[in-house]
Amino acid sequence: MLPKYKRILLKLSGEALIGQSGNGFDPFDASIIEQYANDIKLVTDLGVQVAIVIGGGNIYRGMNENESGIERAHGDYMGMLATMINGMAMQAMLEKIGVYTRLQSAIKMEQIAEPYIRRKAIRHLEKGRVVIFGAGTGNPYFTTDTAGSLRAIEIKADVILKGTRVDGIYTADPEKDPTATRYEKITFQECISNNLKVMDMTAFTLCMENKLPIIVFDMNKPGNLLQVVEGMNVGTLVS
Repeated sequence: MLPKYKRILLKLSGEALIGQSGNGFDPFDASIIEQYANDIKLVTDLGVQVAIVIGGGNIYRGMNENESGIERAHGDYMGMLATMINGMAMQAMLEKIGVYTRLQSAIKMEQIAEPYIRRKAIRHLEKGRVVIFGAGTGNPYFTTDTAGSLRAIEIKADVILKGTRVDGIYTADPEKDPTATRYEKITFQECISNNLKVMDMTAFTLCMENKLPIIVFDMNKPGNLLQVVEGMNVGTLVS
């Protein structure tokens, strides 16, 4: 089956990498990273160009300055370093199964990653390499959702695939409200009107202004990524 999307940006949550263990001392569940890598390989084998942005919440989350004593900008830089650790873990797992990968960083770290250069990133994608974008935007006060939206627009991705632990966007929190129903499709404006938290507003507005669709889907179910790329009815499309 021919893929519906030629170039995608996959946005992954750092917290999802913890898996079911929830063990604060071990930020990774190797089986989760391995499953993600295998799913990514399935779509690259179809010829789909894949870029990835991973959050850092499994290692460090920006905390309330009043509670932690760490100022916001400093904490955000700590979070950016956490995304690099996750990016390196994903790179290692992808290369273990034979997927050529490049890690680019918005903060200079020559020993472990290339600096982020837009044209170079696009060239890697055209050559069939998976590109992982680390360190967010390189600026404090911006989330990895915003980094994902920005990079997707810069590399001219066809869609942002937001891999989460739920199978789409619901009318309410399905864990709290058993009557909540999943949207198959929804507009950007409806998300704003219904106060549905798809992404933070900066990221969401970037996508809306640039007419970049978002698909929210369950990345923890093996094979889902392939079905999304093939255009099957998986998750929720925001456009």
